[in-house]
Amino acid sequence: MQLTHPQITRSCAESEIYESLLALDGASVLELGCGKADHTRRIATAHPTAKVIAAEVDRIQHAENLATAAPANITFADFGAESIPLAGASIDVVLMFRSLHHVPLPRLDDAVGELLRVLKPGGYAYISEPVFAGEWNELIRIFNDEEFVRKAAFAAVCRAVDKGMFELAHEIFFLVPVKYKDFGEFAGKHFEVTHSERNVSDAQSRAVERLFNTHLGPDGVKLAQQVRIDLLRKPR
Repeated sequence: MQLTHPQITRSCAESEIYESLLALDGASVLELGCGKADHTRRIATAHPTAKVIAAEVDRIQHAENLATAAPANITFADFGAESIPLAGASIDVVLMFRSLHHVPLPRLDDAVGELLRVLKPGGYAYISEPVFAGEWNELIRIFNDEEFVRKAAFAAVCRAVDKGMFELAHEIFFLVPVKYKDFGEFAGKHFEVTHSERNVSDAQSRAVERLFNTHLGPDGVKLAQQVRIDLLRKPR
């Protein structure tokens, strides 16, 4: 298993990847750390026979999810990966999009253990994590340096595979295109989020804006986020 990859060339929407790897029709699906539940809504719409639980620990975001129209096959819930109130061997697919590294560090092994517990034998844990590298990451790290927690999350996954708890089915690196028309759009998306108290200082904001403007072109800023997917399979 690799934390990073020196040469990532594939660029696509993440849905292209999970649709190619996972059998979602009729599946029981759990997304942990769903945020605004964009992936949840897409999956529930594309696979109406799937039953999807979308869990989010941020109470503000959870309330917004409940207040927003959603497909009938989605259930919103407010719990975290480290303590999942579901029966053992009840889920076909667990999804974590950029959320494992947000689990409290002392509970990372508990969270991976919970994934194992709730999955059916042969079920999959799809863990998508941002790679700490690249031009987009250099912007983000000025005010939100997640290098340590991302390494810790990856280490927890590696321990689970090394112990035989999970089998590594696939490890995939790809690029997610990101585009901003101006710095105001960037700041609105990344400085103001409910799940993190960023408290971006004026000095940090100015530093980010300076670096942002070095990428600015006639059509705004076009960059790419590097992402690693570890697809884990629970042994039968």
